[in-house]
Amino acid sequence: MYQSPRRLCSALLQRDASGLRRLPTPGLRRQSPPPAAAPRPASPRLLAAASAASGAARSCSRTVSSMGNGTTRLYSALAKTLNSSAASPHPEYLVSPDAEHLEPIDPKELLEECRAVLHTRPPRFQRDFVDLRTDCPSSHPPIRVMQWNILAQALGEGKDNFVQCPVEALKWEERKCLILEEILAYQPDILCLQEVDHYFDTFQPLLSRLGYQGTFFPKPWSPCLDVEHNNGPDGCALFFLQNRFKLVNSANIRLTAMTLKTNQVAIAQTLECKESSRQFCIAVTHLKARPGWERFRSAQGCDLLQNLQNITHGAKVPLIVCGDFNAEPTEEVYKHFASSSLNLSSAYKLLSADGQSEPPYTTWKIRTSGECRHTLDYIWYSKHALRVTSALDLLTEEQIGPNRLPSFNYPSDHLSLVCDFSFSEEEPDGRL
Repeated sequence: MYQSPRRLCSALLQRDASGLRRLPTPGLRRQSPPPAAAPRPASPRLLAAASAASGAARSCSRTVSSMGNGTTRLYSALAKTLNSSAASPHPEYLVSPDAEHLEPIDPKELLEECRAVLHTRPPRFQRDFVDLRTDCPSSHPPIRVMQWNILAQALGEGKDNFVQCPVEALKWEERKCLILEEILAYQPDILCLQEVDHYFDTFQPLLSRLGYQGTFFPKPWSPCLDVEHNNGPDGCALFFLQNRFKLVNSANIRLTAMTLKTNQVAIAQTLECKESSRQFCIAVTHLKARPGWERFRSAQGCDLLQNLQNITHGAKVPLIVCGDFNAEPTEEVYKHFASSSLNLSSAYKLLSADGQSEPPYTTWKIRTSGECRHTLDYIWYSKHALRVTSALDLLTEEQIGPNRLPSFNYPSDHLSLVCDFSFSEEEPDGRL
């Protein structure tokens, strides 16, 4: 039984009593919204619902809670993660236990609701999938994996200083709809996210009703907590469709560097495909940011690889690793993954002419320190056990525009990566 569009839109917008107050951020240049030359389609009924709900949300935002709904649960989880081992079964309190009791949402209706909220913004950028199949199609449907650093709301408004991004473009009430619209447009079977600071009040409630099971692992000392009126710590989140996969086991990994526990985390889950009964491991991570930390990231990557070596029983289980590595392909951590005994390859190299080069960028932004264009995000996979059948092309420089990301068109400073995978029919010599 589906909720009506009016109830959906209202619930989507009124959930933000726990959100951030939109404070002017030093260094941000206020700009007028772009002209709505090509408005988004939305029915009058949906627009009326969005307008009414938007008024309620604005009224609600005048009385701002310093934290969000679910904060007690989140901080209880956070306290327990500080004492967690490097790789241990994921605690029950970080896995949604009651998703089956929630009313489902029709994804098409939710997508319409998002578009109704966003009707004054420019339309989504058009991105196409590149067909990478080189042989006969698999007998089972592909596994679509989406990797995305969605930009923590507290960091976007309070710390990152995107000097060319209008303050209005960062409003959570609309930015979350842009994020949801991107997810709904590509319909991933598995969703790997970083910088998630609205897990309990937005993504877990909505995505669970779309059929996903979710897991969240916050950073022990999230920089979001330094921002006034934050919504709790950010962290990694992993979602998978319950009608396609069964969870076999799950581990949270607090990454170490030079024997020291760090602030960076990963989630690794072994899933079983219900169609084929084949198992594979999916992992999501977010390594240390900023120049000067190359050796630190290298150590974190080695620690993650060692944990994944154990979880996959020495590469006997196929593996997909998604993440914002905060590292260009020239860094040591990239080379460790490319040369690992896990036999991994980077999926987005396949979009290059020679099949050996990474994209020119996966993030492009302008801060007070200057313009930054880097390739930092990757989807690694077991190259002998899995095949990439298609990959979503990146935005062009023209689409991104001179003010770069984020923007009224796009909600994050990182581009989403989406790949379709199928199992190789044969696994040579039992090795992956």
